[in-house]
Amino acid sequence: MTSAKRRVYLDYSATTPVAPEVVQAITPFLSETYGNPASLHSYGRDAAAALDEAHQVVGCAIGARASEIVFTGCGTESDNLALRGAAFAARQQGRGSHIISTPTEHHAVEATLHQLQDLFGFEVTLLPVDGCGRVDPDDVRRAIRPDTILVSVMMANNEVGTLAPVAEIGRICHERGVVFHTDAVQCPAYLTIDVEEMNVDLLALSSHKFYGPKGIGVLYIRDGTPYISMQTGGGHERGRRAGTVNVPGAVGTAAAIKYVAAQREAQAPRLRHLRDRLIDGILASVPDARVSGHPQDRLPHHASFVFKSVDGETLLMALDVEGIAVSTGSACTSGDPEPSPVLLAMGVPREWALGGLRVSLGYHTTEEEIDYVIERLPRCVEQVRRATSDL
Repeated sequence: MTSAKRRVYLDYSATTPVAPEVVQAITPFLSETYGNPASLHSYGRDAAAALDEAHQVVGCAIGARASEIVFTGCGTESDNLALRGAAFAARQQGRGSHIISTPTEHHAVEATLHQLQDLFGFEVTLLPVDGCGRVDPDDVRRAIRPDTILVSVMMANNEVGTLAPVAEIGRICHERGVVFHTDAVQCPAYLTIDVEEMNVDLLALSSHKFYGPKGIGVLYIRDGTPYISMQTGGGHERGRRAGTVNVPGAVGTAAAIKYVAAQREAQAPRLRHLRDRLIDGILASVPDARVSGHPQDRLPHHASFVFKSVDGETLLMALDVEGIAVSTGSACTSGDPEPSPVLLAMGVPREWALGGLRVSLGYHTTEEEIDYVIERLPRCVEQVRRATSDL
């Protein structure tokens, strides 16, 4: 039995509901215009035309050409293809095998870099981040060597919301002839993306993070960037990603990116106001609570906290009983909670890092929901701390 008077979803960084406009755009491509875009008959040509338009719309939305857009299966696949494709292309050309990144990247990047290093002999340098989770562009400049082929730094951290100085890092990379990749999965619904201003060569997006469908991602590949397809088979997406393209997903992604482009200017300041109200309310009512991530240069919808002597997983479940859906950065393995590697890399002490909590707002979040969380979360923290002290 739950004692919740309501259900409050505040995990928009994990996924978002599909916008009605997006559902409407997708539906005909599930039952009417269902051809394979690689087929030459009229059914295929109709699907190919819709796919071409989706390339155009998504490219225009991020300041890219349609020819630079590749539809993938998800943001994780986009990151995987970008890193492997650029790394193996550089190796083929004999340009080197050194890659630079940070210890606070999404697992899609982190695990791929580990594999490139452990199984394929690439050398990976992880640069330190400060207490807010930001890498210093000067550290990137100093770390670049003659054999450096790739730098990967995410645009906005999914766990703590901190924004990276990607444009400056990209400029440094271009001055040195190094390919620059960024994971921008968390950003389209809240921040403008312009690949030219950001100086990026490879960029990953995921549709379900900006009110589109699951199972479809985007990889931007700047024209001229060395790249080898890591998925072999049919020559779809101009030979850069094999496999029949998810046309309904691509159409939905185009509709979603238009939807958020129209909403962003109004929603970003509204969400920033609600986020700050939430942060102020929690810090004022919960002892031994801190905001994690950068206090200003962070995603407008994103609030992240650490609570001393609190297990984040237990707190998450206590909030769920109250009807509040949020996320935690910790991972529970065999019953032993482990602190978030991101928080540890930021220098957060273990007793605080175990109590990491992410609260991410969305277009449907209301002031009443924020007030409900401010009311219930302090009680849940106290409850978890009391239970822990009784053990």
